[in-house]
Amino acid sequence: MRTSTGPRASSRTLRTLASGVAVTALAAAGTVAAGAAPSQAAACNGYVGLTFDDGPSGSTQSLLNALRQNGLRATMFNQGQYAAQNPSLVRAQVDAGMWVANHSYTHPHMTQLGQAQMDSEISRTQQAIAGAGGGTPKLFRPPYGETNATLRSVEAKYGLTEVIWDVDSQDWNNASTDAIVQAVSRLGNGQVILMHDWPANTLAAIPRIAQTLANKGLCSGMISPQTGRAVAPDGSGGGGGDGGGGGGGACTATLSA
Repeated sequence: MRTSTGPRASSRTLRTLASGVAVTALAAAGTVAAGAAPSQAAACNGYVGLTFDDGPSGSTQSLLNALRQNGLRATMFNQGQYAAQNPSLVRAQVDAGMWVANHSYTHPHMTQLGQAQMDSEISRTQQAIAGAGGGTPKLFRPPYGETNATLRSVEAKYGLTEVIWDVDSQDWNNASTDAIVQAVSRLGNGQVILMHDWPANTLAAIPRIAQTLANKGLCSGMISPQTGRAVAPDGSGGGGGDGGGGGGGACTATLSA
């Protein structure tokens, strides 16, 4: 998995702008889904990890609705400050069948912090998510993909597996819906893609993401705390390589409410 310095844009400003158009994007996504639900692969040739950073936000419920409508599950890398402010949305993520993970409390450049500050960012987020009903996260994504040995030692203290990404959708950088779908098309078995909770273009892309994966015989899976790779939602199969094959198992859109 590639370690990258990752997105540099200010997510707070973009989150605010995006939340205002989320309803419109959801309407478009819902129209596509209602008109022709994506055909799920009869059997998975592999699993990929769809990940959404920086929630929960005003766009979260629309994103969850679109994911459910299109039979997709994902890992939500939440900021602790937003989890503390919006506990009902953390619970909604869980109720929608998503996995909830740690993305720091305030989204700082972690490698510029001292160890005690790193510890605070991680521990406060663990507490915020657990307190909101999201369970105790097992995965951590450092903001901007920036990491070092000190940070990894703090992650280990809390039993967290560090997850970066293989493909960056560039949705944080105003990537078009077409570009986001094209990024998803590059995924292979076990790989992970970076997306975000708030961009309207990401929300609009969800039906096409589902269809793209189905066309490739891939299914959305969980990220294994053991390997940091995408595997079947029950933790079995998949994740064995960076492209194609080896997944096995049924690919269904059935989720528990």
